[in-house]
Amino acid sequence: MTAIANQLLSQVLRLQVRLLACRERLAAQTDPEALHDLRIALRQLRSLLRPLVDLPCCAALQQRAAALGRLSGPLRDLEVLAGELQRRGWPAAAAVRAAQLAPGYRQLLASPALDELLQALDNWPGQWHQAAACGQLRGLNRAIRRRLHKDRQRLLQALQDPAHDRHRQRLLIKRLRYGAEQYPRQAQLGTELSGWLKQAQSVLGDWHDHWQWLLRADSEPDLAPYRLSWQQAMALEARRADRLLEKLVEKLSN
Repeated sequence: MTAIANQLLSQVLRLQVRLLACRERLAAQTDPEALHDLRIALRQLRSLLRPLVDLPCCAALQQRAAALGRLSGPLRDLEVLAGELQRRGWPAAAAVRAAQLAPGYRQLLASPALDELLQALDNWPGQWHQAAACGQLRGLNRAIRRRLHKDRQRLLQALQDPAHDRHRQRLLIKRLRYGAEQYPRQAQLGTELSGWLKQAQSVLGDWHDHWQWLLRADSEPDLAPYRLSWQQAMALEARRADRLLEKLVEKLSN
């Protein structure tokens, strides 16, 4: 296999080991960062595979990783909300959410989505070697560069869209930034642009958290007293995001 094909194989195997370790940490329920670290490993796996989804073996594994990402997302949101409530000095509301975490961890650990991903990871090295033997891995560098360039153009278009969909902008920023982290040589973003992407993602992430919490407050009455505080924070983050995104358009256009 080529150097990049071997490198990709090694990276996927390292991520498999990390995911297995996160599963054991989550099962022990003594590590508050276990779910977060599992989702980081999932994110890195998905970013590694996304430019290669035209390959059947990569598309299948990417789908399994995405399914577990969707399943674990609400549980991570609950962790973040519980932490926010505790940090702000609202322990009663925090305790209600914290009590829901242990059953959520057990459900995640018993889920078909987790089993299917780990099984797919077991099978993937053989599929990757088979793809190499069939000549399917030719032009990997070119395919990766082409996908990252498309991600950059999609982000620039979304940032210039008058409709101003902050949720979509946030997702596209994450996609480009995380893809570039996995493939820095192919992405060639540079330190400065990477820094602007990180800042914009952080502010939009805070905005998105407050938006989600306000939605929950509509159906969870004990969160109603915190609405005003969250609305004020979200408005401030929206203004900060607008300033950052204007600068990001300039940097992406260069």
